[in-house]
Amino acid sequence: MRIIGVDPGIAITGYGIIEYRGNKFNVIDYGAITTESKLPFPKRLKIVYDNLYNILLEYKPEAFAIEELFFNKNVKTAIKIGQARGVEILAAANYGIDIYEYTPLQVKQGVVGYGRAQKRQVQEMVKMMLNLKEIPKPDDVADALAVAICHAHSGKFKDMFKME
Repeated sequence: MRIIGVDPGIAITGYGIIEYRGNKFNVIDYGAITTESKLPFPKRLKIVYDNLYNILLEYKPEAFAIEELFFNKNVKTAIKIGQARGVEILAAANYGIDIYEYTPLQVKQGVVGYGRAQKRQVQEMVKMMLNLKEIPKPDDVADALAVAICHAHSGKFKDMFKME
């Protein structure tokens, strides 16, 4: 199964595409969609949407996994990230893919096995599980790969492989 994981954002949206077959991971691609803060906010949303939609078209994943927002002390920032997350989900919905959402705690549990793991522990596990030479940068990219791994470990797609 090909899975895209997304770490939502407006300045930086991390994405990671992996294949998960027979309990083995294969990294297809990963990176970040970035927008400049000086651009008008609607333009930034369009950049995120267009780039993510094009990534979906290029790599044709079978599942879209995105991290849910955690409470942010800065309400203005939380609203902007929430709006960006909305266009990211819209890109997946328009592409016609199943969408799965995971809390940060679920992502940590799915990657490290412990929901209160430190960020560095998650990054090291992503590196190890995907057989990468180094932890992907920026952090948003490693987080997106962690979301994809979390989905692979969730078992939510097992029914897709049922023989009829």
